Amino acid sequence: MLGVIPVGLFLTQHLVVNHFATGGEESFNNAAHFMEQLPFRYFLEVFIIFLPLLFHAIYGLYIAFTAKNNIGQYGYFRNWMFMLQRVSGVVTLIFVAWHVWETRIAAAFGAAVNFQMMETILSNPFMLWFYLIGIISTTFHFANGLWSFFVSWGITVTPRSQVISTYITIGVFVALSIVGVRAILAFV
Repeated sequence: MLGVIPVGLFLTQHLVVNHFATGGEESFNNAAHFMEQLPFRYFLEVFIIFLPLLFHAIYGLYIAFTAKNNIGQYGYFRNWMFMLQRVSGVVTLIFVAWHVWETRIAAAFGAAVNFQMMETILSNPFMLWFYLIGIISTTFHFANGLWSFFVSWGITVTPRSQVISTYITIGVFVALSIVGVRAILAFV
C-alpha cells in the first residue's frame, strides 16, 4: 500500500512538476520554487515521501531476492510481470537513490535545484540514458504495482476485472512514461 498511496502519488506529482520543463527554464524554475515553498515541506518529505519509500525499498528488496520466479517453467504474462516487478524495483531503487543524491542531498549542501542543474546532469549522455531508463523503470514499477494493489486489496477479484485493470495500468504506465520522458528531454 505504501508504494501506491504516498509514494505513487508523489511520483505522479513529481513527474507533473518536472513536466513544466517542457515550457522552458522559467516555467520549470517557477514550479520547482513553488514546491520548495510548500508549508510543512520537511514534514511532508520525511513522513509522506522518505519514510514510506525507505520501508517500501527495504521490504521490496527482501521480496525481490526471496521471490521464486517461475518464468522458465511457465510463460504466462503475469509470471513475467511478477519477475519484471522485482527487476524494475531494484533498478528503480538505484535510480531514485542516485537522483536523491544528485538533487536533494546536493541542495542540502547549498546547490540550487533548478533547470540548469538538470540540464548539466543530463548533458552527459550516460546520465541521459540512466535517467530515461530510470524513469521508464519507475513508471513501470508503479503501474504494475498498482495492478497488484488492486488484486491484493480485493478491488479486482474476477478474471475480467483483472484484464480490464491490466489495460488501465498499461495506460497509466504509458501516460506517466510519456510525461517523464518528455520532461527529461526538455532539459537536453
